[in-house]
Amino acid sequence: MSAKIDLPPQAAPLPGARHGRDPERAIKRGPSRVPPEQVAATQRDRLYDGLVHTVAEHGYTDASVTDICRAAGVTRPAFYVHFDGKQDAFLATYRYGTGVMFRLMEHAFEQHEDWREASLAGLRVLLDVLASVPAFARMAIVEIEAVGPPARDERADLLRRFGRFFDDAPAPPGLPDPADRAVLVDTLVGGVYSAIYRQVAAGRAEQLPALLPVLAHFLLTPFLGPLPEQARSPGEAVERTIAPCAPQPSKITETGPLPLA
Repeated sequence: MSAKIDLPPQAAPLPGARHGRDPERAIKRGPSRVPPEQVAATQRDRLYDGLVHTVAEHGYTDASVTDICRAAGVTRPAFYVHFDGKQDAFLATYRYGTGVMFRLMEHAFEQHEDWREASLAGLRVLLDVLASVPAFARMAIVEIEAVGPPARDERADLLRRFGRFFDDAPAPPGLPDPADRAVLVDTLVGGVYSAIYRQVAAGRAEQLPALLPVLAHFLLTPFLGPLPEQARSPGEAVERTIAPCAPQPSKITETGPLPLA
């Protein structure tokens, strides 16, 4: 049975976990004006969500700034206060969302002193986070391919950061050279990413947690040898314990669009 993941306090929602036009984030007008910095933060937050849903639904190439603004309930002039254009908005959303994901993984990893248990906890969070918001998984893992070289650079930087989870791993048998170890880590991270990509591209992001046993076997065996039977059983339960990242029920009514900010 999977252990319950201890989430960091006030874990931020993943972009796409909410709708951009969520009435709870509507900017109220009137005598009690909202401070400008709060207006800007709310607009940016809504644009993150609007971009994720728009790109996941239409694809990056066919998503327009107008579509993103409409999904976020934010005007085009306000969009250009925050971003230079669609690519800049995508990259900002990607950085923010993967930052949220990475912090959740680090928190889970740091709850364990044993490297094996820490690695399993971090991997479980990665799969659960992406499964909890399929739109973000689609945007960040599949649609990033259409964004161009700057996005590929961002992705490469993210994948390099995953190497920190192997800093305390035992020495892999037969690979005493640190350069060989580095190649091994890069190969393992790339292999996990590839497996996740195939699942998300096929529209099965919600099923990512089912990959935990095989991915754990793939990641840990080079360092620890074959895993115990109970850790690689296909029937092992995987709890969803990341409620702060889960999509929230839509409260949008059919009475018309919210006022634009």
